[in-house]
Amino acid sequence: MSKKILIVDDEVFIRVLLEQTLEDFEDAGIELLSVGDGVDAWATVQTARPDLLILDVMLPGLSGFEICQRIKSDPALSGIHVIMLTAKGQEEDRLRSIEVGADEYVTKPFQPDDLVKRAANALGVSI
Repeated sequence: MSKKILIVDDEVFIRVLLEQTLEDFEDAGIELLSVGDGVDAWATVQTARPDLLILDVMLPGLSGFEICQRIKSDPALSGIHVIMLTAKGQEEDRLRSIEVGADEYVTKPFQPDDLVKRAANALGVSI
C-alpha cells in the first residue's frame, strides 16, 4: 500500500502552495490528498488513513487541535504523524499542540525546503 500525505488548510492558496512544495513525493509513489475544512479532514483521515497529516489549526467545522486530539486518542490512527502548520505562533498555541499530541509545530510563513525535509523524515523516505 502506498503512503499518503493529507494536506488540510482552509486557504486554497496555501493548499496549492503545499501541493506544489510536496509534489516530488508523488514521483516517489506517495499520494497527496488535500481538503479545506475540519469535517472533511476528519472524514478523510478515517477513510484514507494517511501516514502524514499537515494540519492547519484554524479550520471551519473542526479545529486542527480537535482533529489532532481525535487522531492521537484513537489507537487505530495514533501512528499518523501530525505536523501542525499555522499562522498562530503564540506559545500557548504551541503548548496546546503538544497537549493534543502533535508531532511537530511549524509556523507560517514556512520554508518549503524545511517542510519537505520534515515530511521526508516523517515518512522515512529520501526526496
